[in-house]
Amino acid sequence: MKKELIRVVREPANLFLIFIFPILLTAAFGFAFGALGSGGDVQYTVGVVDNDASSWSTWFQGNMSNAGILIVTMYEDPELAYSDLETGGVSAVMVIPKGFGASIDEFLTDPASDWTQSILELAIDQGSMIAGSIVPAFIQQSLIVTMYGEEALSPPSPVVIGAPTMIESEKLTQFDYMVPGMFSFSTIFMTLVVSQVLTEERSMGILDRIAITPTTTREIFTSTILANLVTGAVQALVVLGVSYLMGFRPLGGLTGIMVTLSATLLLVVTNVGFGLITAAIAKSSSSASGIGFIFILPQMFLGSFVPAPESVSRLVPSYYVTETIKSIFLRGAAAISLTNLSNLVVLLVYSLVVVSIGIYVFKRNGKR
Repeated sequence: MKKELIRVVREPANLFLIFIFPILLTAAFGFAFGALGSGGDVQYTVGVVDNDASSWSTWFQGNMSNAGILIVTMYEDPELAYSDLETGGVSAVMVIPKGFGASIDEFLTDPASDWTQSILELAIDQGSMIAGSIVPAFIQQSLIVTMYGEEALSPPSPVVIGAPTMIESEKLTQFDYMVPGMFSFSTIFMTLVVSQVLTEERSMGILDRIAITPTTTREIFTSTILANLVTGAVQALVVLGVSYLMGFRPLGGLTGIMVTLSATLLLVVTNVGFGLITAAIAKSSSSASGIGFIFILPQMFLGSFVPAPESVSRLVPSYYVTETIKSIFLRGAAAISLTNLSNLVVLLVYSLVVVSIGIYVFKRNGKR
């Protein structure tokens, strides 16, 4: 037993699997599912256009903020608010109509009289499966607290919330909400492919034989990246084609598909870099599988299907791919929008940094 323990301790890959892998696994599950179940840091930004500007509307907005789940952002221009909704800048847009405060005053003065009813216009982010159920409920609760000072089950009200509308009238299925994450989910496993191929070639002596040929190191890494880019493009098109056959109808047209492919391919380059780092650490293809999941799990749980705190999700590259695709395919936002371009820039920087580190580390340690 002592001999086996010494062998485990001397192998850096085993230490990664024993200590770092369970830490990352637990943290990824905690951030993803813990925050979802308890509320955590998950909040929803509601863009408010206040056409009433009364003391009642101000108090109403304050109660929305006090709920702890909703963040109120004021807008003067409704078009700007709806534009931010399309690109995912806000989770909902609510328009408080003129006469909101007067309706409440009339009702509270004489509930039996013929008071005027006001309707709040509410639009929900179609790219979020959860916002559509959470946001209207908390707005309704805040409205009741504003008028009655305490929560009630179903009191008569001079103000009602209009039926929440989506950016597009088409109703989405749960599968539709999952499709953007599938592009990221399928791509992140490039880390395993690259690391296992390189460790296998190293163990078979193929890399040593290539080293004595006229082939340069730059050509080796370039061919690795290009080959995986082709694979990633085919993979993305397969995901799109199969999901279309299963009923998914993406918005955004051809331009949207091109931006989606661009974002996906940048994620491919990033995961090629993670694969190079993994291959530099691992001594065998089996240990490469375990170490590779150190890079895969955070991207899987924080940047694909599972809702997680945005502040944490922004740390992983897959988040920017999923958000870009969600913005185009589900919300129908302009493919060449400022938000999408910002996401592509982040992905470009991420891919260049990670693949550069991967090449450096593999050149230094990967051939031993």
